[in-house]
Amino acid sequence: MIKFLDLHKINERFRKEIDERIKNVLDSGWYLLGNQDKNFEQNFAKYCGVKHCIGVANGLDALNMIIRAYGFGTGDEIIVPANTYIASILAISENGCTPILVEPDINTYNINPDLIEEKITTRTKAIMVVHLYGQAVQMDKIWEIAKRHNLKIIEDSAQAHGASYKGHRTGNLGDAAGFSFYPGKNLGCMGDGGAVTTNDDELAAKIRAIANYGSNRKYNHIYKGINSRLDEIQAAVLDVKLPYLDKDNMRRREIAKYYRENIKNPHISLPETYSEDAHVWHVFVVRCDNRNALQQHLEANNIQTNIHYPTAPHKQKCYTEYSTLSLPVTERIHDEVISLPISPVMTDEEVKKVVEVVNAFQ
Repeated sequence: MIKFLDLHKINERFRKEIDERIKNVLDSGWYLLGNQDKNFEQNFAKYCGVKHCIGVANGLDALNMIIRAYGFGTGDEIIVPANTYIASILAISENGCTPILVEPDINTYNINPDLIEEKITTRTKAIMVVHLYGQAVQMDKIWEIAKRHNLKIIEDSAQAHGASYKGHRTGNLGDAAGFSFYPGKNLGCMGDGGAVTTNDDELAAKIRAIANYGSNRKYNHIYKGINSRLDEIQAAVLDVKLPYLDKDNMRRREIAKYYRENIKNPHISLPETYSEDAHVWHVFVVRCDNRNALQQHLEANNIQTNIHYPTAPHKQKCYTEYSTLSLPVTERIHDEVISLPISPVMTDEEVKKVVEVVNAFQ
């Protein structure tokens, strides 16, 4: 069986280093907001090219707290791609803001910059860009629009660790960014974890306080905060794996290149990228107008797949207020996408077999 993502095999490569770091945590007797967290925050901030990294409990909290720290709330609107994982939109509505859904580019699956400006109103406060599937959004037009309308840019970088646009990594393409370190991410921990990155000193201090019960020092609560902290064990795991991220991303690019050059099935629409550095291939998503049959065909040949994502956010039960929206590009993507196996531990033989089986689909 070719697994969609073999997490055990991925993490086994780091077992010795991780074991040593976890032993250090246990021996220290310090399990939250300690040296492991500080080290990872410094190293990840340096990796992203930003001044600040704040470790938090998960990616949703990261986005949620960015919006909260900016003071956006009821009556405010935030533009967001319609084609995204629901967490992007949940963070907006959780703060009482209104998500304004914008169709994606069918070729990149990311937000279509040409459709943003027509959605801006006097209530618009920010544009949330989502670097979906691992590909950095083309930011030029979005930077211009945000500057022209005095809007904040929030990055959902949950799937794009290490992707870059014009020499700048995700996490440093807007005013603030939220990352997820869910185990299946390109940089994943052994549970839940997340981070906020920013160059804004005031925002960083506010988010750090909000994440710690609204406290800037013990028993002094300046905000009505929450509890969202990256624990020492997860920070240690991430700090071990971070130096290997670029190498792992390069292997993902090699696999993606082989897929794109060798899958020749007319029933399959392959993903596009505008730059080698822009995509880190968190998932390799193809489109097929009969994806269920394709998935069954692959499963019958011992190849696991996944669907990212079967139902568009505006069609989910929790967002019935958006169910009547006409978003044909988004709906087509969600009806047709299927993700093929891709990971840094796949062998060349496994990659070739996936191509052969996909090409045999009729």
